[in-house]
Amino acid sequence: MIFAMRANGRMNQFIAREDMANPEDADQLVERVRKTFENRDGIGWAGILRDKNEIVGTCGFNSIDYPNLHAEIGGELSVDYWGKNIAIEAVTAIIGFGLNQLNLHTIEAKVNPENRGAIFLMEQIGFKKEAHFRERIFFQGKFSDLAVYCLVKGEEKLNSF
Repeated sequence: MIFAMRANGRMNQFIAREDMANPEDADQLVERVRKTFENRDGIGWAGILRDKNEIVGTCGFNSIDYPNLHAEIGGELSVDYWGKNIAIEAVTAIIGFGLNQLNLHTIEAKVNPENRGAIFLMEQIGFKKEAHFRERIFFQGKFSDLAVYCLVKGEEKLNSF
């Protein structure tokens, strides 16, 4: 399922990465995530619907800075499930884990400023925009901007933490 999600051109419309070309790319991604966890550099989860046995997304902490109690969050959701409040449930759970289990103080998200859905979700949770880098990412022959949002412990808006 990871291959199907990442091979879909819509999934990557706001992410500077190529669509996956073959299923082996998904296997390599899973191995990289496993090694990242093994090295304590990050944590990745697969999102699975309660009533189905299929992966509908991935999410986690792309990097964790333990000395500074800081992490970068990231994730993706299959386009078939956009707009169904699944992402907010997943992100809320991950942030709760980060704040309560890892004792993080700040969680950062890097996002394409055109990704209104991701920005709306982050702002609902309590993330605040901290930076906007103009023409920061060069991909497929053009530059795009990058925004950075941050959540500081104690500023979260949802009660489910």
